Amino acid sequence: MVSFIDSHKGKFGVEPICKTLPIAPATYYEQKARQRDFTRLPERKKLDMRLKEKIQRI
Repeated sequence: MVSFIDSHKGKFGVEPICKTLPIAPATYYEQKARQRDFTRLPERKKLDMRLKEKIQRI
């Protein structure tokens, strides 16, 4: 959903898109912040990323 908003925010804006879709603007902005700063990710997501690297290595 974040990628859809990114694709259309130039034409419609983030808040109007979020009003139409079932996503709060704060959720969108938090997801964008997490993409820029991995330290903001939930602990479970960080663990999954570490495990994925180990699994791929094996």
